[in-house]
Amino acid sequence: EKVCNKYQELELKDEGNKHFQAGDIDKAIECYTNAIKVCKDKKVLAVIHRNRSACYLKKENYTNAASDASKAIDVDASDIKALYRRCQALEKLGKLDMAFKDVQRCATLEPKNKTFLETLRFIYTGIFSLQLKTTFSTDSRVQNMFEILLDEEMEKDKREKAANNLIVLSREDAGAERIFQNNGVPLLLNMIETGKPEMILAAIRTLSGMCTGHKARAMAIVNMVGVDKMCSIMAIDNEEIALATCNLFQCINDSLTGGDTREYGKEASLVLDASKDLKTILLSLLEMVSSSKVSGHGRDQALNLLNKNVPRKDKKEKNNSRTLFTIDHGLKKILKVCGQVPELPDQLPLTENTQLIASVLLNKLYDDLTCDPERNNFRDICDEYIKSKIDPNNMDKTIHAINTISGLLQGPFDVGNALVGRQGIMEMMVALCGSEREVDQMVAVEALIHASSKMSRASFIITNGVSLLKDIYKKTKNEKIKIRSLVGLCKLGSAGGDDYSLRQFAEGSTEKLAKQCRKWLCNPQIDTKTRKWAIEGLAYLTNDADVKDDFVEDELAMKAMFELAKSKDKTILYAVACILINCTNCYDKKEIIPELVQLAKFSKQHVPEQHPKDKKDFIEKRVKRLLKGGVTSALAVMVKADSSILTDQTKEMLARVFLALSEDPKDRGTIVAQGGGKALIPLALEGTDVGKVKASHALAKIAAISNPEIAFPGERVYEVVRPLVNLLHTDREGMQNFEALRGLTNLAGYSEKLRVKIVKEKALPEIENYMFEEHDQIRQAATECMCNLVTCKEVQDRYLEDGNDKLKLLVLLCGEDDESLQIAAAGALAMITASQKKLCTKLTRVTTQWLEILQRLCLHVNPRIQHRGLVIVYNMLNSDDSELAKKLIESEMLEILTVIGKAEDNPKRQDPIDTARTCLVKTVNKPNNNNGLPSFIFSVK
Repeated sequence: EKVCNKYQELELKDEGNKHFQAGDIDKAIECYTNAIKVCKDKKVLAVIHRNRSACYLKKENYTNAASDASKAIDVDASDIKALYRRCQALEKLGKLDMAFKDVQRCATLEPKNKTFLETLRFIYTGIFSLQLKTTFSTDSRVQNMFEILLDEEMEKDKREKAANNLIVLSREDAGAERIFQNNGVPLLLNMIETGKPEMILAAIRTLSGMCTGHKARAMAIVNMVGVDKMCSIMAIDNEEIALATCNLFQCINDSLTGGDTREYGKEASLVLDASKDLKTILLSLLEMVSSSKVSGHGRDQALNLLNKNVPRKDKKEKNNSRTLFTIDHGLKKILKVCGQVPELPDQLPLTENTQLIASVLLNKLYDDLTCDPERNNFRDICDEYIKSKIDPNNMDKTIHAINTISGLLQGPFDVGNALVGRQGIMEMMVALCGSEREVDQMVAVEALIHASSKMSRASFIITNGVSLLKDIYKKTKNEKIKIRSLVGLCKLGSAGGDDYSLRQFAEGSTEKLAKQCRKWLCNPQIDTKTRKWAIEGLAYLTNDADVKDDFVEDELAMKAMFELAKSKDKTILYAVACILINCTNCYDKKEIIPELVQLAKFSKQHVPEQHPKDKKDFIEKRVKRLLKGGVTSALAVMVKADSSILTDQTKEMLARVFLALSEDPKDRGTIVAQGGGKALIPLALEGTDVGKVKASHALAKIAAISNPEIAFPGERVYEVVRPLVNLLHTDREGMQNFEALRGLTNLAGYSEKLRVKIVKEKALPEIENYMFEEHDQIRQAATECMCNLVTCKEVQDRYLEDGNDKLKLLVLLCGEDDESLQIAAAGALAMITASQKKLCTKLTRVTTQWLEILQRLCLHVNPRIQHRGLVIVYNMLNSDDSELAKKLIESEMLEILTVIGKAEDNPKRQDPIDTARTCLVKTVNKPNNNNGLPSFIFSVK
């Protein structure tokens, strides 16, 4: 028979050769195709494919020609005829790079072959021409864009379109290089010189794209544009331009400090030494901080850049030289910003947020110091600065010093606290409270408020300052000072926290203070900065449960606070977060052990007491009121604040609030509708470890019961996966594991891309681990999650691997008594055996109980479980293993199928009945196909 086949294939090949030589290409292709069908010899087969490739070239069927030539080359990589034919086909298909490689190989094998050398030159010229054409096309486009942008008579919409095209082009490395090579930087400077905001923005954003991820180009642009020029642009009183220039500086910094992964060669360390540029930028930013020529928005962005790039991101890194340099050259400049009093003449331009950003920077710099000498130097500079400003004969300078101390108290508190304790400082603050000038009183009262942030300092002021604040509150007619003095009283009155037994003031006093704060908060006639202080007061007073209840019942006050939280003044964020934390009681609480309480009472020690209104039912009512008032939309806006103001601590507080709000499943729809799902993602990815876990837990709760398409629209849904996977770690709480598994189950049932994303985040080992869990609910949740993942190819491959008990566990879980667990396990088994026929045979080898478990599934009273069991049987009958089908038919399974299949139609059990009948048909006539039941019907929703 082999001899006969050999003869037949050679005869067909020869016949094909004759037709080819005679010019009958169609007949030749037919002969070669028939020869391929019967040919078993790889070498002969390669020759036939090569010959048919020549036919396809004649017929101008270049795709098939390339394919046949490739098959010949697979057998013999040096088949010069096949290589040349593939080269010809690829050249016609426009794949010049690939064609060039093939003819280059031909020329290497036969260096003297003129045909190969000519083709090599021809294709090389074609490639070069194409590249040149592309380059000239891009160059002309760049020139055209600049001409449109710099033509003042051009229509506005055309100029806008050209600007957008330029920005988009700059974000691609090739496009950025073309702009740079085509005199782009001077032309962009011309756009900036026009002074038109839209032109400046387009130029700055284009420069940002050009500097991103390219160290050499970034250094060139810094030297061509100049750091001073960039600073002068950021100094413009335009928020959008200041922000865009800040982004340009950040792109430059990232590229110069490791954002570029290119290999520049041995000379890189000399030619691309960026240390000088980085030092120049740092000094220029410090100059901007205290310059009177810089706008408030420009100053904010300079401080933001320092906040982001000076302190070490990782405390394990030993080098804190940037921080030490900044303290030596710029600490006094930052202190100058903190000391500004906007009500006085000749002050630096500021925004509502500038001084808080400066305080945050001071705190970060102080935290970045590594030893006592460094901290002592920081304190000495601050001390020297304060002393230089205190002048009994110049009250403006003195209140500047007191305001600087307020800035330090909001930043590195220990430094500010030490300054307040210096001889004469507290006395000066008290004296200023009695000044005739309202601005003196205002600065002094604010300093007293900030100084009472810690219990030790508060106790001192309670004895010395309460009467003073009460006196100011009663005598002053200025609402601004009245509110501030009231906030001071609020803060002192809340020094005992939520401990009911440590109330500082008489019964009812805190409620009266809170009522007055709410009244001011709701008064639109009062300026925003002053109303902010009313929120500060409530932040302290809401430690009291009576005040919490009154506040959430006052809908106008609540909505007024939410509106202020959405305003441009972001200094309010921390106070709003404090109020929400207090109202929802989501702060950490120490566990009270009854035995220790008894012991403390016996030894006459203080025992904290819980307010009756801090019990669970009162908290739940407050949460409902907050949600009704629109707290979620306010939180969604707060999360978007600049990272310098929205500190990691504030992020953690917002995450805690979100978790408390999402506790009741009925409220999660409201949270999603108001944008809570989207707002939680950044909180789960950035911040403190505790904050990220809390936000991830809230995300898991929402993801478990919401439609992912609505809760996390667009690409955001893929960002949800990692936080949920992080909750699967064994060091997390059981409830967090459970909620994360439920959330992943819902996501996995949504799309194949999400299933792949879950697998890529390495969730499978954790999910498999929880399938062994003793806790019933966690084990069920893990099995349901796996049920939704088994349609993924990577998951199926894990089950096909030998040497593990994954399939065995799935089979054994089908035999458990818990129906929900059985539904999930049997669903997974049904889908995976439908997709992978090999698993049908493997299933019988993993445990001797497989048939008994399968029969129990098929006889189950629950139609959902029964249906899954019958589908597994169908998959086994439909597999390629005839022995397995025979074993099933010879067992009691045939009788079970017969009983179910002969039952009368029943809408409640129709799926199992129909599947049993399909199985019976399969036992009679077993075709080798797989057009059975669809594999997605058992995913868990």
